[in-house]
Amino acid sequence: MTFAFASFRMQNHKLTKMALVFLSFFFLVASSRAAISNRIGINYGRLGNNLPSPAKSIELLESMNAGRVKLYDADHEILHLLSGKDIEVAITVANDEISAIAANQHLADQWVYEHVLAHYPNTKIRFILVGNEVFSSTNNVQDMQIARDLVPAMRRIKNTIKAQGIRNIKVGTPLAMDMMETTFPPSNGSFKPDIRELMIPLLKYLNGTRSFVLVDVYPYFRVVRQVARNNSDTGIDLGFALLRTSNMTYTDPQSGLVYTDLLDQMLDSVVYAMAKLGYDDIMLALAETGWPHDGDVDEIGANRENAAEYNNNLIKKMAAVPSNGTPARPGQIVPTFIFSMYDENQKYGPATERHWGLMNPDGSAVYAVNITGKVNPSD
Repeated sequence: MTFAFASFRMQNHKLTKMALVFLSFFFLVASSRAAISNRIGINYGRLGNNLPSPAKSIELLESMNAGRVKLYDADHEILHLLSGKDIEVAITVANDEISAIAANQHLADQWVYEHVLAHYPNTKIRFILVGNEVFSSTNNVQDMQIARDLVPAMRRIKNTIKAQGIRNIKVGTPLAMDMMETTFPPSNGSFKPDIRELMIPLLKYLNGTRSFVLVDVYPYFRVVRQVARNNSDTGIDLGFALLRTSNMTYTDPQSGLVYTDLLDQMLDSVVYAMAKLGYDDIMLALAETGWPHDGDVDEIGANRENAAEYNNNLIKKMAAVPSNGTPARPGQIVPTFIFSMYDENQKYGPATERHWGLMNPDGSAVYAVNITGKVNPSD
């Protein structure tokens, strides 16, 4: 502030103007970060044939005091039902729409007019997610083309909303942790070599638009892999994965940072990986995280007790005021979406794939969880 006030008193008009520009930029950045909410969100997937109606689901979200909801599409009925609700909304552009939008600004305009402007601002759309885990499927020519078209599609979507004068919607894309070559220790975090050529333009775009790197992070899967490797994954035990902060600590030998849970380790590995590509200040968001409450007999740790402990510890951590952040990003809010609202019985794969839900089809809780984190839930 000393520099700013001195600049104001100088007679040189150019220096005064520079000071004003600096102050404007400083307060713009500060206010944009201060406005980020730490209210917990929920992923609302609908791959089930026994789920409550959208109207009932929105009622449940309100009763749970959810601060956000993430949709895997941009369903008009749901967006209409969310109109006037104090719930921030993330909507998704399907993977198979990406290449067409990347090639044609008119299609981007059409998508935004149909799925955003038809509902905004009465529905509090705050994120447009272009694709879902696009970099996880690059094994064939078509999927690789979609991955290369991701940033151009994001840019076109952003062009449209900017042209409409909308400044409070972030454009991003959720990424899975399979993009990482190394996550342990966190300071060794790096992206897979074949992903780096895709990550650099994405990070450049997100940095330039002050958006988020959205990641899907599941400590549960690290525990499962540890068991499969006969406990060879050093530094992980169940309590560490369940965010029991008094359970144990791990000190990164290179950074000296002390970790009390596996989630922070995994998030910070992404922070270090981005820094190695020249981007050390892009904000993080948790697009998906959670714990399965049931599974096959060989899916160790998938039970209601662990799911309740993980999600309640997660909420206390991410909804804390002031924010905890991570060891590499202390004090920063990490917007968080829990996976998921319901069990989705039409998903393929092992039993855990169908048992991540917080709510039963009848609207009752699968286990006690308090989304606000302000009061300990009853058992």
